[in-house]
Amino acid sequence: MATYSKIKKDLNINIDKHLNDGFAQLTHFWQNQQNGISNYFKNDGIKYLKEEILYNIEEPDQLYIPLKFDIPFPPKLNPKFKFIDLFAGIGGIRLAYQNLGGKCVFTSEWNNFAKKTYEANFGEVPFGDITKINENIIPEHDVLLAGFPCQPFSIAGVSKKNALGRKHGFLDETQGTLFFDIARILEQKRPNAFMLENVKNLVSHDKGNTFKVIKNTLTELGYSIHYQVLDGKYFVPQHRERIIIVGFNNKVFKGKENFQFPTLPKATAKIKDILDKKIDPKYTLSDKLWAYLQMYAAKHKAQGNGFGFGLTDLEGISRTISARYYKDGSEILIPQKGINPRRLTPRECARLQGFPNDFIIPVSDNQAYKQFGNSVTVPLIQAVGKQLVKSLQQINESSKH
Repeated sequence: MATYSKIKKDLNINIDKHLNDGFAQLTHFWQNQQNGISNYFKNDGIKYLKEEILYNIEEPDQLYIPLKFDIPFPPKLNPKFKFIDLFAGIGGIRLAYQNLGGKCVFTSEWNNFAKKTYEANFGEVPFGDITKINENIIPEHDVLLAGFPCQPFSIAGVSKKNALGRKHGFLDETQGTLFFDIARILEQKRPNAFMLENVKNLVSHDKGNTFKVIKNTLTELGYSIHYQVLDGKYFVPQHRERIIIVGFNNKVFKGKENFQFPTLPKATAKIKDILDKKIDPKYTLSDKLWAYLQMYAAKHKAQGNGFGFGLTDLEGISRTISARYYKDGSEILIPQKGINPRRLTPRECARLQGFPNDFIIPVSDNQAYKQFGNSVTVPLIQAVGKQLVKSLQQINESSKH
């Protein structure tokens, strides 16, 4: 049996050159060759393999390749349920639901650097821009998962857009309307359940009108809605509040899904628990940057503002890490004895979000900081997912009787 990495090597596939929907078709086909789902991807996947990677294939329809996915997080062979992963980022939500026994049958993400990290860990390249994806090419699934873009609704994002005179929320034409692509897919595919994730400010954005539109849209699509703001600090040493929206198909559950958000464990994680022992000196702040951050904090303190760097208590938890962490690391700085504080390393950022140590980071530090700053807290998502899957299994059991 061939391995995924050997096939890539033997076919001389340069991932950077193939992060497109053709390679997405091919890798989705490879992960679903004999389960019926392959019909969604087979023809286009083989066509892409023939025309772009191999040029002299006599009988492309016989290209069944028995693959062993030698990647950190291979697809489940005997899954309990099927899901799709939209606005997938680097796969934090997928990882949580795979851990619960699910099989991902479709994924979408527009950022090529995130696609590279996703492929390195899951052996599958996400499809691209969701606004250009026809919902008919998406396989049937039990659960729709989506961490749709939060910048149009986040406090920092709204403040920045206001300062620049730009629109935010649903008026943000590049990101604010992407929720309606989720609604479009829900309407067409009618999965039994969904889970959406976003910043907590989604609830209060535009005096609550934005969230009202989202709730009404989901309700009109025939789903009963549950939502709650949850903090990642109960699972990792980071204060990170996010709203989780869970929905169940009324035609399937008839309002009797018996879903409850998880009871959160006692918060015991400490930032010191995720730190490496040996640190490259390049992560220590330069004298110039450290002086600037102190001056900036003092200036805002004098004005009565709360802006400034965050020197982290190693016995406590950190602030929320963001995608801008690569710029100066100011929101989470680790104190060091006798020298300037330092940034977290990318691996420490991964741990801060609950990713296991075998999660591959194939991109530059700057891209890694953006990716983990944009990611979900994996164990928090998994705790919610466990409750969702429990409801799915209950309805499956009751339908058998």
